[in-house]
Amino acid sequence: MRESVATGPLPDADGQVEGTAQDRPGVMTPEEFGASSSPSTPHAGSVSISGQGLDDETNLNDAWLVERARRHDHAAFAVLVRRYERKLTRVLARLVRDPELARDLAQETFFRVYNRLERFDTARRFGPWLFRVGVNLGLDSLRRNRPESSPPASIDRLRGDDRLPFELPDPDPRIRIELAQEVHHVLAMMPVSYRTILVLRDLEGFSSSEVAAIVGRQEATVRWRLSKAREKFREIWQRRQDEAGREARDG
Repeated sequence: MRESVATGPLPDADGQVEGTAQDRPGVMTPEEFGASSSPSTPHAGSVSISGQGLDDETNLNDAWLVERARRHDHAAFAVLVRRYERKLTRVLARLVRDPELARDLAQETFFRVYNRLERFDTARRFGPWLFRVGVNLGLDSLRRNRPESSPPASIDRLRGDDRLPFELPDPDPRIRIELAQEVHHVLAMMPVSYRTILVLRDLEGFSSSEVAAIVGRQEATVRWRLSKAREKFREIWQRRQDEAGREARDG
């Protein structure tokens, strides 16, 4: 079995590749979005959420919030932004390896989603759709700036307990920092399609079904690609550890 590895943007929930706001007539541009109804900082005139205080927002359903946002309830969309912004930015930062770019891409993701709320099927989950738009933007940015080739196939698991080498129980804070830096170094050396799967599944904790919805693949394909990505990660990790050990002995 050989799976082709996509390096360009993934199709969105409607089966189409995301374009820019300027490419779609009648859609708000980033400037218009920020000037009129920035979701992360709703203005004082924003419509209240059906009389409920924002202190109750953790109990509000995503689909219900989307319906309210469709009726121009900016406070409702602000709840969705607060709910997903931090995790989305973190995913994008791990994907594109540039925190500032990740913040820009997250903002771009939210106004694209805002402009397409009418097309969203509330019978589906909002989170995977949002992350698919964001991952599309991240992959498109990488494709424009750093074309990457497809990796070789490998379906071996990492270890008997299926844990990755960076999964350590309660490490010392200094070790945790060094470990995080090493993980980022290894991820940066991996093909973007593998990095995407590892970030979503192993670092951010999305389920296989959620990853499948985000990247637009069958769940079986995601599991197969995840095993290859883990093996690739292990190979690079072990090689770097061996090199560090040799340097320590020679030094």
